[in-house]
Amino acid sequence: MSLFFQSVVLGVLLGGLYALLAAGLTLYFGVMRVVMIAHSAFLILSAYLAWWFTTETGLDPLLSLVVTVPLFFVAGVLMQRLLISRLRPATLTMMSVLLTFSVALVIEGMLGFVFSGTQRRIRLPYSGDSLELFGANIAVVKLIAFGLAAVSLGALFLILKKTQFGQALRATIQHPDAARLIGINTDRIAGYGFGLGLATAAIGGTALALDSTIYPSLHWHWIGPLMAIIVVGGLGSIPGAAIAAMLLGLGQSLLQIPLGTTWAQTIFYLALFATLMVRPQGFFGGRLAQRF
Repeated sequence: MSLFFQSVVLGVLLGGLYALLAAGLTLYFGVMRVVMIAHSAFLILSAYLAWWFTTETGLDPLLSLVVTVPLFFVAGVLMQRLLISRLRPATLTMMSVLLTFSVALVIEGMLGFVFSGTQRRIRLPYSGDSLELFGANIAVVKLIAFGLAAVSLGALFLILKKTQFGQALRATIQHPDAARLIGINTDRIAGYGFGLGLATAAIGGTALALDSTIYPSLHWHWIGPLMAIIVVGGLGSIPGAAIAAMLLGLGQSLLQIPLGTTWAQTIFYLALFATLMVRPQGFFGGRLAQRF
């Protein structure tokens, strides 16, 4: 029971991190119907920047967010305006896969050239610390990553629900033609939405770097599970992606007990296959997507 409880707690913490990592993918598709293959590459780029910041300054990697979040937001706006917006609307979804795939390769090659292919890991004073909760030992870095994910997703929720920009963004997601009819500049909103998605990648990559060994090609490991999360949750539904991330993270953690770490990750692909066979629109999309 102690092992089961610890797996449940770790699954919840892992699911929270997955929800943050997948939030940007949902925004890209919701706003522009763009399949952003390069999202996971930007996650690893952010992780490398956090590692480099800590190595050069000796400061906590969380402080690097002061620079990386605005930097990634600007990069997202520029990427949307200079690259994505030039694609033909009729083939936008298909061509965005090829375009962002090439962007991912460029980022991977750049990281390999600058930092080499050597595996890197941030060494923190609290890396080995843990807290005991009802017999379960929880690593402090996992709690920090979960807290960062919770705060970030909460801020994203407030932006989308309580601000004028958020209302315009949700209108663009739900019906871009109607949004244009009421005077919303959907092209500008799309750029800001893309920037917001990359800003979440900056936060997610930093959270990931706290407890992970990183290397340039690590992003290929992440793109499959993250795509599975947004499909299961419902394309364009941020609450749906968050629910799917929590459930899949919990399922992965529980399956590690009988199956081990490697086989437990197959839950993402099984869930993806089941979703496409039974409910292609996603199990938590539809109504939730309209409400959000």
